[in-house]
Amino acid sequence: MLYDWANSAYSVIITTAIFPIFFKAGAEAAGVSSVNSTAYLGYTIAIATFILAMLSPILGTIADYEGLKKKFFAFFFLIGVISTAMLAVVPFDSWLALLILYTITSIGFAGANVFYDAFLVDVTDEEKMDDLSARGYGWGYIGSAIPFFLCILIILSAQMEFLPLSVTAASQISFVITAVWWGVFSIPMLRHVKQVHFIKRESKPIVKSFKRLGKTIKDIRQYKTLMLFLLAYFFYIDGVGTIIKMSTAYGTDLGIDATSLLLILFLTQIVAAPFAILYGRLAQRFTGKKMLYVGIVVYIFVCIYAYFMKSAVDFWILAMLVATSQGGIQALSRSYYAKLIPKDRANEFFGFYNIFGKFAAVMGPLLLAVTAQITGSSTTGVFSLILLFIIGGVILAFVPETDVSEGSGRNEVPV
Repeated sequence: MLYDWANSAYSVIITTAIFPIFFKAGAEAAGVSSVNSTAYLGYTIAIATFILAMLSPILGTIADYEGLKKKFFAFFFLIGVISTAMLAVVPFDSWLALLILYTITSIGFAGANVFYDAFLVDVTDEEKMDDLSARGYGWGYIGSAIPFFLCILIILSAQMEFLPLSVTAASQISFVITAVWWGVFSIPMLRHVKQVHFIKRESKPIVKSFKRLGKTIKDIRQYKTLMLFLLAYFFYIDGVGTIIKMSTAYGTDLGIDATSLLLILFLTQIVAAPFAILYGRLAQRFTGKKMLYVGIVVYIFVCIYAYFMKSAVDFWILAMLVATSQGGIQALSRSYYAKLIPKDRANEFFGFYNIFGKFAAVMGPLLLAVTAQITGSSTTGVFSLILLFIIGGVILAFVPETDVSEGSGRNEVPV
């Protein structure tokens, strides 16, 4: 859970809040229009997620061997932390260089999460997965709020000239704070979490990993429940991820100033923490599937409300609605899936989980970006995401709930 506490600083400061504002200001200073800068950010997110989607199942299959999960985790973690710190040295108006380095940070962050998510099967049992996964997200929101608040204080102090810094320098300091926070609080994860479920090492592990992955793909029709869930997840998590990653960009397009955006996003983290934990508790009472539907319905309403959004007050309301469900729907998706897979091949199957999530994350930003450019309206782009939640919800209806709630999902997947 401390790793959620650590890396969630990246999620809010780099993915959602300060970096998008910093990038858009720099791009516009270089002569790029606001709509095009939003679109370019969307395209960049799509490229980064496509790269990781290609790598995830391959790396995951290799990492299922004894002792390799932690090494792969540490490799991507270091890439993420180092490249995040390097954002501080890129010139403000070098928007293309910022996007390139942001792509590297995204690969490091998301790549480490592939293996972090797979550790869920090593640290708890099926009965506690929903609650533990949700608690991780809850800790993450609290952990991200602390460095985010510090960053906001530095930026506002620079704006009000309480500190002898430019706003640009204050934002760059925020990137360093993010890297340090992420690195320091990841130490307990690196030192103490162990890989419990694994495949024994064998000769020619890379060759045999590819063969194992190929067999899984070939036999994919046997994984009926698993594939139905992944298909549903593909659509609804696409909408969730796109709204999180693009929120500040279209908030800026609505004319909401940077200070208001930062305060809104800070309070979103505070509100999201207890709601993420609440989702985990309610899942134990009402089942994870029902709570996933609650999250999907909330997001459908978010897309509709976003279309009519006119003011900062509307954005406040929208942000609080998102806060009630963004952690819960992600946490329960992770634990729902973890119950369905064979534990000794968790990395391989979380590789598939991530390939569905990452390919979905290619489609969502592209859908938003293209719609925004065609219509000239960011809010119309957000509204178009409603289709993803509807399709995901319909497919989820065909996923047997007993496979998860009764713990029989493991029998669905041949080992």
